[in-house]
Amino acid sequence: MDETKHREGGGFLLPSLPSPAPSASSSQVASSLPHPRSQALRAGGIKELKVRKYVEERLLHISRRYVKKFGIPEPGDDVVGYDSMKSLCKDVQGIINLLWRAGTPSLQIPYFLYVANEMNTWLDSFAFSPKATFSVLRKLDHCFASLMSGTDIDTGETLPGFEQGLKGGLSRTDMVRCQSVVAQTRVLIVDVMNRGDADEEEEDDDDAPTDAEGGSTTEDAVPSTLWDDDDTVYMEVGRVYEHTIVKLGELLGEGNVVLDES
Repeated sequence: MDETKHREGGGFLLPSLPSPAPSASSSQVASSLPHPRSQALRAGGIKELKVRKYVEERLLHISRRYVKKFGIPEPGDDVVGYDSMKSLCKDVQGIINLLWRAGTPSLQIPYFLYVANEMNTWLDSFAFSPKATFSVLRKLDHCFASLMSGTDIDTGETLPGFEQGLKGGLSRTDMVRCQSVVAQTRVLIVDVMNRGDADEEEEDDDDAPTDAEGGSTTEDAVPSTLWDDDDTVYMEVGRVYEHTIVKLGELLGEGNVVLDES
């Protein structure tokens, strides 16, 4: 899906990004993700096609709202451009929640990779919204690491589609692509924070993402006041994709060269 790209820069300097260390963040993420269905959707079946169509429509909607951010609103246009990373992340979380609930690796892997890659474009186009951004990145981290393990990394439950092993999981090509995106995100997140143009994220009802069926999902159990602490935000920067990096190191080898797909 082609989109208009917009790049900005400038700001104060942060120290170099530390290597990720194991943390308790996965339990918070697991509690905010819906429980997956018991079995993967049948490939080519009606339910699988419905989910695929819905996700494509939502991604197109996000794309249109993102592009509208840089354009002049047209009279009568019902598509309004995003005014913050927070509002974009709310829509992204709905897609992640739906895909995780669907429990179908053949849907999850390509769409999660797409969303993770596009996050780098979106991050570079808005003032930094720490709470919303880190919430999405933690969920993607949990999903990628779990899909590479074949089990939920927090609960240990076997994921749908992995009853016969890891054959239906990420291919080596998928993992190399994932590794490239992860590396780019970790560099970009520091650059975005260096600008110093963070949004003020007020607490309101919009902070609770909704699933595809209209129900609320619990936000990560992190008190909002913690986001006023620079040390807490910096710790989150060091944890970006922490579990995914560990799994990629195990499966690809610690010395694997990250390929630049740009």
